[in-house]
Formats: sequence, structure tokens, C-alpha cells
Amino acid sequence: MNPILIETIFWSALALVLYTYAGYPLLVWLLSRLQSRWATNQLLEQGKSSNSNPLPSVSIVIAAYREESVILDRLNNLAKLDYPSDKLEILIGCDGDLDLTGELVTSYKDERIRLIQFEQRRGKASVLNDCVPQAKGEIIVFSDANTQMDPQCIKQLAKHFQNETIGCVCGQLVLEDQATGKNVDGLYWRYENFLKHCENKLGAVLGVNGALYALRKKLYITIPPETINDDFLIGMRVHLAGRQIIYDASAFATEETASSVRAEFQRRTRIGTGAFQSLKQLKGLLNPKYGYIAFAFWSHKLLRWLCPVFMTIALLANLCLLNNPIYQMTLIAQTLFYVSAFAGMHFVNGGRYLKLCRVPGMFVQMNLALAIGLYRHCFILQNGTWERAERTHAPELPISELDLAETQSNSQKQETAVTNLTHSSKS
Repeated sequence: MNPILIETIFWSALALVLYTYAGYPLLVWLLSRLQSRWATNQLLEQGKSSNSNPLPSVSIVIAAYREESVILDRLNNLAKLDYPSDKLEILIGCDGDLDLTGELVTSYKDERIRLIQFEQRRGKASVLNDCVPQAKGEIIVFSDANTQMDPQCIKQLAKHFQNETIGCVCGQLVLEDQATGKNVDGLYWRYENFLKHCENKLGAVLGVNGALYALRKKLYITIPPETINDDFLIGMRVHLAGRQIIYDASAFATEETASSVRAEFQRRTRIGTGAFQSLKQLKGLLNPKYGYIAFAFWSHKLLRWLCPVFMTIALLANLCLLNNPIYQMTLIAQTLFYVSAFAGMHFVNGGRYLKLCRVPGMFVQMNLALAIGLYRHCFILQNGTWERAERTHAPELPISELDLAETQSNSQKQETAVTNLTHSSKS
């Protein structure tokens, strides 16, 4: 093959990787800064000025699969939400009758909470497709069984829907350590939130946090049963419908990090598989007529999903150019990078120098997960069922002293219910 062509392939692949992770963040930041302050904050300001307007009716929909270890903490959290009771309902869709999740929901004494029990496990997409039509609210808030919402978050999400151009509002997810309950938002999570803030100013928010987002019910369209990244597909369809997605960091919820590196890797692999799967439904948004949305979708999502391909091409092309001293040096640089990544992935608790390897380790691990996801999408038939990570008890958000006695009493009642249900299931 022509050496000049191989050189072009090498530098093009390397440039695409660098653009995706460094060039695009810089460019989207500059574009967001150039936007008029009045224009960029107009939607959020309209939401702030609508506090005196009547709040819409809201239905919280949670798909649960074998969540008996956390469901009571979740229900206690939902019971403390600061939202008019006559305008709030909570639907728990239980995917398969495989543990005590359904019984615990039924035993909970709150008339706003309703169980929708599915005897056969079919997957989250099917649960959402069946639950949303039964919801009575104008606005659907989607969340997870292990998420803990701030008491004000539903109000913060709902107020934006006074603006008819808004179809979806995404809240902020704060990650916490399972053992200590401390905020452990990592470098990558902060990086993603930075991009989301910039894209929000451009009207190009891509997808939502599955743990906390609100959607106009009339915009919900049945999703394929085999859908993996349901939150991404549901959110991005709002753009196809001609409505806007906004990100409001003041509406926040907390969630525990994955229990192990392996669990996090499996999660990323599944997300990667779902990312490629979603292109069939969302490829229209890559059309330049969508402006900033198309620009962000190409740069933030599609090119990133393809980075494992670019990295492989860069390495293979480099191997074909070793007659040139320049490419001997680039191969040494690539080798050192992958060696440091290997050290970062396998020696997490090392000294100061090994800690420097965590960033390349995270980078390679993330792209390895995407590569496996691409392989699974191309060669393995996917279904909508999922294996959730092992849960510990979800953390409680701070509550006032006035609520403390009631919450303790409620928790004692639920513990009694667990004991009774456990005994009855054994007998």
C-alpha cells in the first residue's frame, strides 16, 4: 500500500480521537461562551418566573427488577417529595415476580404509590411501554429504584413545562460512595457534566440521566422491546419531535456508584451496545439541518462511539510505517500509553506514579467497553432484559427534625413487613 496513504490514515485516525476528547470540548465551550447571555438562559429564566403558576400533574414511573434490598428506602424517599399530593402519583412497574419487591410496594401505606406487577420478566423497555399509558399525569418523571431524589427536584423539573417549546427536562445525578455516602463524582463524570452544561446553552442536550428526567406524556412513543438505552432513545426523540431538551442542575438526585470495577465495566459495555443500537432510530438527527444538535451528536456521541476503531487503525497503520524514524517514535509513544493504561487498570491502589496512570486506564477501559459493545451489536442478538448490579441499602437524603420521628416509625413498620413477608414466603 502507498506509504503516503497509510500516513494519511494514521494521522486522520489520531486526529479524530484527539478531536473527540479534546477538540470538541474546547470548541463547544467557545461556542457556548459566544452565545448571548440572554438567549442562553432564556428557558431557565422562564422556568424560574413560573413558580407562581399552577404546577402540572406528575406521574413518577420506576421500572424495578429484583429490588427488594432497596425498594423500601426508595419509597421512603418518594414519600418525602415536596409536591402537591393531589397532583402526584408513583407507579412501580415490577418486571417479573422473582422476589419480594412487589409485596413490599403493596405493603407500603401511601395512596399515591401504585404497583403494576408483571408476572413474566420482559425487560425495562416493555415495562415502560405498559406503565406510561396507565399514568394519569401530564408529565412523566422517569427514575430508578436505587435513586434518591432531593425533595424539591420534581418542582424544579415540572416548572419548566410552562414553556410549550420544552418537551423534556434532565436533572443532575450526583454519584456517592456506597460505604461512606460521600460525593465521588470522578473526572469523567465532571467532564460529562461540563459538556452537558455547554450543550445546554446551545440547545443541543444529548440524551438524559436515566435516574432523573421529565417528559411530556404526549411525546412518549412506544420504544422497541429490545431497547437497551431507553433513556437516551426517549430523550433524543424529543429533538425529532421538534421540542427542546434542557438540563437543570438544580433538580438533582443521588445514586451509589457501581460496587466494583467489573460491574462498572459491564455497565459501560451494555451502554456501548445500546448506543450503536439506537442509531437505527436516531440517525435522522445526524442531518446538518438540525444545526447544533447534529454537530453535538456527531462530535460527542458518534465519533466517540467509533474511537475504538480509530485507535485500532492508528496502531495498525503505525506498524506499517516503521521504516521511518518518526513513526518509530509514535509507536513507542503508543506503547507507553497502553502500558500505563494497563497499570492504571490493574494497580488501582498503587503509589503516586501509578495514580497518574488512572486517566489512560479509564480511557482505554471505556473504549474497550465500546469495542465490545460494537461487537455485540453487530454479531449478537440483543433483548431488553438486564442484569442489575448488586445493591446495598440506598443512602438517605438529609431530612428535617420534624420528619424524623415519622420516618423512623415508617421504617420500623416496613422492617416488620419485610420480616413477615420473608417468613410467609419460606412457609
